[in-house]
Amino acid sequence: MKKIYLVAPHKLGTIAPEVYGHFSEHIGGVFYDGLWVGRDSSIPNIRGFRKDLIEKLQKIKPPVLRWPGGCYAEVYNWRDGIGEDRPTRINWWTRNDHRYEPNTVGTHEFLDLCELIGAKAYFATNVTSSSPMEARNWMDYCLSPEGTTTLAKERARNGHPQPFDIPYWGVGNENWGGGGNMRPEYYADEYRRYATLMNNAFPEARLFACGTNFEDFNWTQKVIASLQSQKSYTHGFAMHYYCGFAGDPVGFTEEEWDRQLRQAKGIEYAIKRNWNIISGFNAQDKIKLVVDEWGCWHPDGSGPSKGYNLFEQQSTLRDAMVAALSLNIFNNHCEKIAMTNVAQLVNNLHALFLAGGEHCIVTPTYHVYDMFKEHQGAEAIETVVTDNSDFAESLSVSASVKDGQLLVTVGNLSCRHDAAFTLEQVGMKLASQGSAVLLHDDDLHAHNTFDEPERVKTVSYTFDSAQPVTIPKGAVLALRIPFAE
Repeated sequence: MKKIYLVAPHKLGTIAPEVYGHFSEHIGGVFYDGLWVGRDSSIPNIRGFRKDLIEKLQKIKPPVLRWPGGCYAEVYNWRDGIGEDRPTRINWWTRNDHRYEPNTVGTHEFLDLCELIGAKAYFATNVTSSSPMEARNWMDYCLSPEGTTTLAKERARNGHPQPFDIPYWGVGNENWGGGGNMRPEYYADEYRRYATLMNNAFPEARLFACGTNFEDFNWTQKVIASLQSQKSYTHGFAMHYYCGFAGDPVGFTEEEWDRQLRQAKGIEYAIKRNWNIISGFNAQDKIKLVVDEWGCWHPDGSGPSKGYNLFEQQSTLRDAMVAALSLNIFNNHCEKIAMTNVAQLVNNLHALFLAGGEHCIVTPTYHVYDMFKEHQGAEAIETVVTDNSDFAESLSVSASVKDGQLLVTVGNLSCRHDAAFTLEQVGMKLASQGSAVLLHDDDLHAHNTFDEPERVKTVSYTFDSAQPVTIPKGAVLALRIPFAE
């Protein structure tokens, strides 16, 4: 039997709420017929956004939402998405997809969405096909006080006299690839140009530099080295990590289950290595890691649109386990991480929702975010698991304390065996009874569909914190236990 030691005296740091962030790009079915159905739609909506999806998002308390890309940001002109008579443009993804961009959802609409779900906004600016002045002008339009600048007055004429609240600004996206195929030295120079103007106008904005792709640590080394004089206004290094796929999204084997989770576990190495480079330049107090794209990337066509929505994929309990494993890793490295954004919110990659027409369902990954949401803003504590050396038979664990309650989140990475464990208290005294939420299905290939929208769901029960706990194979478990009085 395994033991999970909960080492209360060893605080790891505060888990930034933004660690539980999300990503919404103008790609495939993310916005149109996903989030956005239109104000005049027969589908119930709030300000044009799908009502059912908004209500489900509110439940998991999303702290931040990234927009408009992704690669799409690097061809986006913010002026296309304001005012009347908006142009239709080639989308970055048009050659892979069958859609053109109507710009129906622009700055005002997206910020309506953030307001509806209670999330902060994180804007990605265009560094590939725009200019530093255009980035500053977008900030001027969004952030300048009412009635001050010409662009603030234009914002008022478009229906929003008061400035928007947009605390986070990414300076480019994937500039090592689709964002200009830049060399790290060239991107660093471009970042210095953009960030200088953006910080000059709005020094309170938190600026994120484009980080590494997977494990391209040469990019990290050269960009961070070049930003030493800018580190006073560089607040984040935005790395991406997709764990790819292993076999069929739904029909995977046990070996492919193991391989997918090993690939996902690699994010921990990337976090540590990037952090070591940042720390080597003595920038760790200024520049935190931002993992603003991460998740599984299965082959197209397994989702309900049958390939109509670009990169849409079905989500099983294996994807939920990747989410749980990743979030536990983020919690355990919370002192290094300012934000993460799972990719993406709906109808694309590692989605929380699948939607189309009158249908809107949650995926198993959605339930993980619901189960883990109370980690937001909590103090992470160290956990130590005994007999955990065999990765394929191990437990993924993190724990945090907030408001007189302990939250322990556990993923049983084994697709073969149930696991039993005890909670060993070090430096704390817990109440004898707690509450548990379990995400599990006897078939680890199980997933939700429009025909069976609740095939995979959670169950809740109470448990004795002093007795052994059993977690089924491939299951995710959240244990909440108040401190003893």
